[in-house]
Amino acid sequence: SPDGRWVAWTWYRTGPAADVYAAPTDGSTPPLRLTDTSEDATVASWTADSRAVLVAQDHSGDERAQLFRVDLDLPGEMQPLTEASPSFFLRGGRLHPNGRWLIYGANWDEEAGREIEPTWVYRHDLKTGRRLPLARPVRGCFTEPELNRAGSHVLYARKDRHPAGRQIWLVDVEGRDDREIVNVGEQRKAWASWLPDSRRVLVLAEAETHQRLGLWQPGDGTLRWLVDDPERNVEGAYVPHGSPQAVIVESLRARVRASLLDLESGRETPLPDVPGSLLPLAPAGPPGPDGQREWVASVYSSRQPIDLVRLSLGRDEGRPPAITSLTGIWDRTSLTPADLAAAEDFRWRAADGLEIQGWLYRARGEARGTVVYVHGGPTWHSQDRINAQIQYLVSQGLNVLDPNYRGSTGFSRAYREAIKARGWGGDEQEDIRAGIEALLAGGIAQPGRVGITGTSYGGYSSWWAITHFPPELVAAAAPICGMTDLAVDYETTRPDLRPLSEEMMGGSPAQVPGRYRERSPLYAVGDIRGRLLIVQGLRDPNVTPENVH
Repeated sequence: SPDGRWVAWTWYRTGPAADVYAAPTDGSTPPLRLTDTSEDATVASWTADSRAVLVAQDHSGDERAQLFRVDLDLPGEMQPLTEASPSFFLRGGRLHPNGRWLIYGANWDEEAGREIEPTWVYRHDLKTGRRLPLARPVRGCFTEPELNRAGSHVLYARKDRHPAGRQIWLVDVEGRDDREIVNVGEQRKAWASWLPDSRRVLVLAEAETHQRLGLWQPGDGTLRWLVDDPERNVEGAYVPHGSPQAVIVESLRARVRASLLDLESGRETPLPDVPGSLLPLAPAGPPGPDGQREWVASVYSSRQPIDLVRLSLGRDEGRPPAITSLTGIWDRTSLTPADLAAAEDFRWRAADGLEIQGWLYRARGEARGTVVYVHGGPTWHSQDRINAQIQYLVSQGLNVLDPNYRGSTGFSRAYREAIKARGWGGDEQEDIRAGIEALLAGGIAQPGRVGITGTSYGGYSSWWAITHFPPELVAAAAPICGMTDLAVDYETTRPDLRPLSEEMMGGSPAQVPGRYRERSPLYAVGDIRGRLLIVQGLRDPNVTPENVH
C-alpha cells in the first residue's frame, strides 16, 4: 500500500477460485480475506489513502473484467465500480485521489458504442458514469495506464509505429496534452513507471544487445541512463512508494537476482543470497537508528511456495536477513519442502550448437515415463519455483523437463530475439526436440515413453511435437489451449495480441500467408502417430475455441 502498512495479493487454490487477501506488514495479525468468490478475483491497485483495494473479476476466465472496490474495514463487500461482463477488455484500474475518477484502458470507442482494436485510455466518472477518452492509440497494444500519485498525469504505451516496437506516452487527466516521451526506436520496446514524486519516470528500454535503465526528467524531457551494461540482463525495475532506491530485477540463467539502486548517488546494493529467489517489493517503514530498513519481499523456489515476507535490508550486507512470513503459508498445507521435487539445472545443445537451459524434475525411484512441460509466451521463462502441474506429474512417478527454448526471457536480449529468425514453429521447436534427445541419450527418458504438454504457446508446441516428431521421441501430447491454425488464431485472438503474431512471424497472414500455413500444426494432423488429448477453454479470449473446431 502507499503508506507501506499493508500488502495485498491474489491467492490461488485457497478456494474454488482465486481470491484477494491483505495483511499488515508488521505481521501483527493473520491475513485478512477481502473476497470470497466463485470467480477469480485479482488485485488491480490500492487507493491513495491505503484503506481500500481495487479488485478485477471476470467470468469463467473470459478476461472481460469488472472492477470493484473492497475496503479493509469491510472485507467481503465488493462495491462495483464498472459494469459486469463488459463488451471490451479492461486494463489496469487506478482510482484518482479525488475518489471520483477511475483511470483504466479499454479497447472501446465510447462515442460509437463499439469494441475496437486499440486500447484507449479512459477517465471514468463514478458519479455520472461518463467515460472521457484521454488518449486514442491507433493500433492494438497491451497497456495498463498508470496514474501518478498526484493524480495529474497518466503513463501508457503505444505500438502504433511497428508491431515490434513499444513507445511510452504521457497524457494529463484532462486529455489535453497527449505526447510521446520515450522512443528508443520504431522496432524497440520501452517500459516505464512513475517515481513516487509524480514527476520523474523510470524507463527500461531495449538497446542493440541488452536492456538499459534510465530516468526521464520532465523539465527538459531528457533521458539519463543509470544502468547500461551489455553484460547484464536487466528485465525489470521500479521505485516503490517510500523508497529513494529503485529495485532492479535481473535474470541470471533464468534465476532472479535483485539489487537496490540509489537514484541520487548511483550506488547499487546487491541483495543477500537466499535459497531460491528474493524480490523486494516495498519498504515497510522508515530506516531504524542503525540504518536497517524493513522491507516486504516475495521469496520462492521449487520447494518454497511464493510467500510474502518481512526482512531487514541495510548495513549487514554480508549477513543473511531474518525472514518473517506475513502469510503463514506453511500453516495452510500439510505439505513440507521434502514433499516437493527440486528443480535441477539441465542443459543441452541445439542443432545449431546454441546452449539451451531447462529445469529437470526427477521422480522418486524408477520413473514411469517422462513429460516435457513447455511454458507459454513464448516471451517468458520458467524459473526455479513451484508449478503445481509439474509437481503433480512428478508425484505420479514421472520425470519432467521444463525447457527454456530460444525466445524465452531470462538469458539475454539476443536469446529472446533469436526466435524471430525463422518465426514460430522454427528453431525453438528444434530446441525442444534436442532436449528430448538429450534426455534419451542420458538415460533419463526411454524411447516411446515421452509425452508433452503446455498451455497457450506450450499448447502450440505440444501440437507441433505430436504432428512433427516421431513416436519414439513423443508418444503422447496434451495441448492445453494451443494454437492449431496461426491465421485463424490471428483473426480470433484478443486484438492487443495481434502485433505479437506480426512481430514473430514477420507480418500478418495477409502479408506472409505461406509462413502462417507452413507453421500451423493443423495441416499436419494426418501425421500424428501418438496419443492426443485436446484441452480447450470455451471462453479463452487468447487462444480461442476456433483453434480446435
